[in-house]
Formats: sequence, C-alpha cells, structure tokens
Amino acid sequence: MEKKVVFSEKAPAALGPYSQAMQVNGMVYTSGQLGFVPGTADLFPTVEEQTHQVFKNLQAVLEAAGTNLDKVVKTMVFLSDINDFAAVNEVYAQYFTGDFPARSCVEVSRLPKDALVEIEVIAIAE
Repeated sequence: MEKKVVFSEKAPAALGPYSQAMQVNGMVYTSGQLGFVPGTADLFPTVEEQTHQVFKNLQAVLEAAGTNLDKVVKTMVFLSDINDFAAVNEVYAQYFTGDFPARSCVEVSRLPKDALVEIEVIAIAE
C-alpha cells in the first residue's frame, strides 16, 4: 500500500494534527474543508459564500493530488443547520455535472470555528 500526504498552499492549512488529504492506492481522501476567507482565519458570513470557498479549497487540494472534482466519487456534507440544505445544494450543483458523486449530508451540533458547512470528498487519483 502506497500512502502519500497531499498539501496545497492554495487551501487553508490544517487546524490540527491532520493532513489536507491523503492519496492511497489510486484514491484521494480529503479532510473536511471550511469556507475561510483566503489568507485569513475568518469565515465568509453566509452559507452560500462558505460553500463556494469550500469547493475552491477542495479543488486546490485535489489539484495538488493530480486530480479534480470530475473524479470525485463520494462527498460528505456537514451542516450546522439542516435548513441550509437547499442553499448548499444550489451551490453544490454548480461544481458537479453529469454523473453526480454519491453523497451523505447530515446536520451536526457544531463545526470547527462555528462554520456553517464542511465538506470532504473521496476522488480517484489520475
């Protein structure tokens, strides 16, 4: 089994003792991404803005692993308020077309930094 740490300077650094992503046996497993304003520790104020930034961060991490959103096979979406489901879905649909990845979406009691949304993905490495 080959394991490789994936890091992108275009995405926020990990907030703790974990990697942005790991590449193992042809697959990329990302850590959850939050919607930080680039270059700051501040989150965008709305769930839509946070979701767009989450996808920009995911794109950067996947790019560092030599893959992209088209190769995503599974997403896990964590919401601090399930009432944001429709708004997140609207943004989500802008980043995936055609064969949509499998997905889980759950409401959680709280996210790091009081984020409104966190998303992690599993993708095929190219």
